[in-house]
Amino acid sequence: MKPASVTIVRRSDEDFKQRQLVVWLDDEKLGDLMFGDALTRDVHAGPHKLRVSNTLVWKTVEFDVKPGEQARFEAINRPGRITYPMLVFIGVGPLYVTLRRVS
Repeated sequence: MKPASVTIVRRSDEDFKQRQLVVWLDDEKLGDLMFGDALTRDVHAGPHKLRVSNTLVWKTVEFDVKPGEQARFEAINRPGRITYPMLVFIGVGPLYVTLRRVS
């Protein structure tokens, strides 16, 4: 039986392009994603849980894969409405995580 795989990419134009995103799959840390990076892991068919954090905000997606299927996700570390004003006034601002399946 051909294994399934999961790929997480961080290449969106919406991304703030700063700081790492920490990626966990089924409670195992896969690594850190910087802007432009991708991580791929072979997995068994069935249900899985993908968690991505920017060390402040977590996003979790539960998904199923079939044998031989490749699940692809896009992770985005994006600014919010108050991020830029806070950067101007105090030098830091919150970033938010978006995690979406793209195939």
